[in-house]
Amino acid sequence: MSGGFRSRSAGRRKETPRSKQPPKRGKKRPSTEIPRVEIGDPAREAAWSTLMRVDVDGAFANLVLPGILRTHKVRGKDAAFATELTYGALRSLGVLDVVLQECSTRDIASLDAEVRAALRLGAYQLLFTRVGQHAAVDTSVQLVISAGRQGAKGFANAVLRTVSRQTPQHWMDSCKPEDALERIAFEHSHPVWIARSFAATLGVDADDPELANALEADSERPIVHLVARPGEISAEELALITGGDTGKYSPYAVYLPEGNPGELQPVRDGLAAVQDEGSQLIARALVQAEVADDQGRWLDLCAGPGGKAAFIGSLAAIDGARVDAIEVAPHRAQLVEKATKGLPVHVRTGDATAIALETGYDRVLVDAPCSGLGSLRRRPEARWTKRESDIASLTQLQLNLLNTAIAAAKPGGVILYSTCSPDIRETRGIVDAALASGAVEECDAHPLVAPMENVGDFKSVQMWPHRHGTDAMFFAVLRKKTLG
Repeated sequence: MSGGFRSRSAGRRKETPRSKQPPKRGKKRPSTEIPRVEIGDPAREAAWSTLMRVDVDGAFANLVLPGILRTHKVRGKDAAFATELTYGALRSLGVLDVVLQECSTRDIASLDAEVRAALRLGAYQLLFTRVGQHAAVDTSVQLVISAGRQGAKGFANAVLRTVSRQTPQHWMDSCKPEDALERIAFEHSHPVWIARSFAATLGVDADDPELANALEADSERPIVHLVARPGEISAEELALITGGDTGKYSPYAVYLPEGNPGELQPVRDGLAAVQDEGSQLIARALVQAEVADDQGRWLDLCAGPGGKAAFIGSLAAIDGARVDAIEVAPHRAQLVEKATKGLPVHVRTGDATAIALETGYDRVLVDAPCSGLGSLRRRPEARWTKRESDIASLTQLQLNLLNTAIAAAKPGGVILYSTCSPDIRETRGIVDAALASGAVEECDAHPLVAPMENVGDFKSVQMWPHRHGTDAMFFAVLRKKTLG
């Protein structure tokens, strides 16, 4: 990108914010072309490199950042700063790009990726941190230069200087849309369609404070939840060893406020694992649901990567049951094998809707592939990469899987359908379609998560980060009707 571009003055008439559109990605290219920048600031170098990998390669920040920190030898407070810059900038892309567009004569999406990443990093520091203006602007310009885009240094400097001339509140006020739903989505840096989805599930309008709370929770760093493997260690023992606190809802949960869980001895020994408390409750609910004459034949229809399968397998070992676990992706099936080693779990690789399955299972879990809108807080860039159009194809797969599970269950057996998405089309929409077939009836799932409250108005359970501290997971318990 050549230099000579001028920034807009602060008083220039602004265009309508494009808050309805998620940030656009630049043209993809092999990651080997991403330059190594050196500005004497390892934290910002690591953050810039991660933003580049996400923008250019479509990488997941939570997967690539740890390796980049090791490569740049970033530790301690610098590592924490790099993480804050990376995750904060990615979560805030919707706001950052609108503000940057207000200060630029060029389309932000058309800029070279190296320049765009530096501008986003600088704008995030100016708008959302206490970093000094000079440091935020100067280091961002240095990143542009070190990345080989010397011709754009004047442009980058001018754009960020324009951002710095006004307060963050000025930019939020001047750029926010007039429509109530678009405004709340912009203020909490979400695509409008996700804000609309959350509002529909919560049953609230755009001005209800709970919608703002639900969106804001996606930008809060979740604490680590550990699961104490049933039959191996109790939650109380795990909390004592790790210095954590026992969970509020799952009798197997431990909250770990800080530290690397992979370094904990119980985790290394296989006595515990990282698992969201909501996932624990879903796996436990499958086993706790009442089934007459349970013969110990259980089925996990979508088992990868193996967290719920391991939990269910641990309970199966205690109860003398056996679990058949199906996973379509070979590499994920290997993860299930690893997670369930030593447990009464038999893993099969294949498409659950196509392979030959036995029937007569007492309990069947369908942890269906979904949009993942319930775990946006764990992948900061995910809200901008997901598309509403993807849900239509997902819902057909979800219904096919649930119908397969119903066919595999015995009369009187239970089928637990779950998603890590609160979108009604993926939750109640699928369950209601199954109920309409007349083959199943719905059981009240609320007692299965007691003492958890405020889980929705239906018999199913909808968890939320802002209400329960879990991911926004959904599950419903169905019982296959007996013949006659």
